[in-house]
Amino acid sequence: MATYVFKATLQEEDDGRWSAWVDALPGCAVWGCSREQALEALQDGADIYVEDMLECGEDIPVEEIGDLNTLTVEVTVAAISV
Repeated sequence: MATYVFKATLQEEDDGRWSAWVDALPGCAVWGCSREQALEALQDGADIYVEDMLECGEDIPVEEIGDLNTLTVEVTVAAISV
């Protein structure tokens, strides 16, 4: 089992929706009607993204998370044999 931690970014849009994304995972971006929905969708998206990378044999990016107050998403996956 392996755990990966990524910095997450949240932004409230002009229409009240929330956008969320992980810079280390290009294209891993979602939105929600609330901050909580956006974070939940981002967690789901990051899980799928990392699982797909592992299945394809790609290296998972490693980020330095220096500040304990940084918003993050955590992905834990079982070992995948390729």
